[in-house]
Amino acid sequence: MQGRLSTWLVKHGLIHRSLGFDYQGIETLQIKPEDWHSIAVILYVYGYNYLRSQCAYDVAPGGLLASVYHLTRIEYGIDHPEEVCIKVFVARKNPRIPSIFWVWKSADFQEKESYDMLGISYDNHPRLKRILMPESWIGWPLRKDYIAPNFYEIQDAH
Repeated sequence: MQGRLSTWLVKHGLIHRSLGFDYQGIETLQIKPEDWHSIAVILYVYGYNYLRSQCAYDVAPGGLLASVYHLTRIEYGIDHPEEVCIKVFVARKNPRIPSIFWVWKSADFQEKESYDMLGISYDNHPRLKRILMPESWIGWPLRKDYIAPNFYEIQDAH
């Protein structure tokens, strides 16, 4: 089932895949990494002027990584703004997604966090760096196949 935004994107020849609706009725779309920046600009012009959140997750050990964007259309006098969830999936071998920092400045910290925890590189981000882990840290702690260096169980220490 296609939602309003998916129908609009199809009408304008923009490639995407509808993933249905979440439990709150928010439409979820999948966008290819190479199409993401241009579609992000189009969505901004279309009225999605607020990036509510951006996060990332590891789909499965050895599988894809996902970058998720929750966009909202803020308009004066509207009590229930229109929202959409965008998912961009990338291979873990070389996870690169265009940064949307230049579209929504609020993506700055959120893309840095996704980079720091999962190793997704956001192309054209002006200051992409680790913010939670030390610069010398090896690996990406939130990947499901991550093995912590020098990790010791403390359960028997009494």
